[in-house]
Amino acid sequence: MKKKSYILFLFVLALPLWACNDSDESEQLNGDPIVKTETLNVDKTSPLSDQNSVIYELNVGSFTTEGTFTAATTKLNDLRTLGIDIVWLMPIYPRGGGINSPYAATDYQAVNPSYGTISDLKTFVSKAHSLGMKVWLDWVPNHTATNHRWVTEHPEYYVKDANGNIIHPNNYGDVYQLDYTNNSLCDAMNNCLKYWIDQADIDGYRCDYISSPAIPASYWQLAIPMLKAHKSSLIVMAEGDLTDTNNKRLQNVEFDFDYAWQFQEGLLFNQFGSSGTNASALQGNLESFLSASQALSNDRMVYLTNHDQNYNDGGRSLKEMYGDNTCALTTLVFTLYGMPLLYNGQETGNDQILDYFNDTKIKWTVGDRKVNNTIRTLIALKHSQKALAHGNSNQRGNIRFLNTGNNSVIAYERTKDDNTVVVLLNFGTNQQNIRISDITSGEYVQWIDSKTIAAGPVSKQVKLNSSDPIVIGTKGYAVYVKN
Repeated sequence: MKKKSYILFLFVLALPLWACNDSDESEQLNGDPIVKTETLNVDKTSPLSDQNSVIYELNVGSFTTEGTFTAATTKLNDLRTLGIDIVWLMPIYPRGGGINSPYAATDYQAVNPSYGTISDLKTFVSKAHSLGMKVWLDWVPNHTATNHRWVTEHPEYYVKDANGNIIHPNNYGDVYQLDYTNNSLCDAMNNCLKYWIDQADIDGYRCDYISSPAIPASYWQLAIPMLKAHKSSLIVMAEGDLTDTNNKRLQNVEFDFDYAWQFQEGLLFNQFGSSGTNASALQGNLESFLSASQALSNDRMVYLTNHDQNYNDGGRSLKEMYGDNTCALTTLVFTLYGMPLLYNGQETGNDQILDYFNDTKIKWTVGDRKVNNTIRTLIALKHSQKALAHGNSNQRGNIRFLNTGNNSVIAYERTKDDNTVVVLLNFGTNQQNIRISDITSGEYVQWIDSKTIAAGPVSKQVKLNSSDPIVIGTKGYAVYVKN
């Protein structure tokens, strides 16, 4: 009989210290230090399936010193080495409206001239495809820049007030509201969406501000099937949380992914953040998140940060948002549920705030090796373990929280067929000595040890059971796969 393979994840809660600091105490198992290790090759891994993918949000202007498609193309090999499967390009269109927002386009069928040409974009996409990566474009359906060419060519495409003046949505002075009661506008938007499939062979769209009340669900009910008829493999993601009451009207319009917005903004940042230590309360909130997520027909994207969290509201770096909980929460994002997102240089561990209006350049030196090696190893785990596949058909019923008997520590396992992953996270302010009463006893391979990961990814053979203690340091985290 084929042996079952299990992965164990352990998370511990601690004080906010940047970036992923452990105590000086050596992590131990059953009271004895684990010393036999083997180097893990975590580079250039490929996913078992599309449901084992990792997505990367890339701002062309920030990604290289040159800020061009051509320069970004030369760095695609670096993303392939990291293990990225999908590259989501932030808006590539010419910018207008007066404040240089990438979300204020002046022409949906052109590229920002500072980035290069449409031919350069085609080369970027072609190179990504040759490396096994897909490319999504950021689509802005709700509004255009106030100087978009349609303002003069097709003023009927816009919503107007009683005096005939075009409306600014949400008082955004640089953009005008599009009118989805106008069938010609709907046709024009659909033609623009098909344009990029035809011109550059793009693989998907991240659709901005789909929660806008000005865009009816009926538009998406027609547009998404139309796009998939044009390219059957196309993926469409909603920038909005479809578990939110205001967005329930969009739950059945065939978005493939939505943002788990309340998971990041509501739960991980607002309710936990840099000072959170109560793992029991966090687990309760995670169980509610899973219940709400599994009621959706679409899959979900999960993340610690993106361009909104990083730059808007005055700028919030990962250090400011999560402090010394950063690495444990990163592990949570990659192993609990959904498709994980990395944002624009997050993998380096540099604590930057990137002004995407002015294309702040990413510092490509590694700022924190613990962050970098943790992310590299988590991508390899996501790629290689069936139990970590996303997609609700894969995730329903395969997540089980384990009993640690400790308010600072979360442990859970995910199982798919003959593969089980166990994760342990300590968010406490001290080293924790725990027993997991309902763990499956046996031999495991430890893929991540928070005490040693800064020096590089290594694995080690360990034995786990319900009676012997596991000792894990302050803010420690560990991931195990059962032999």
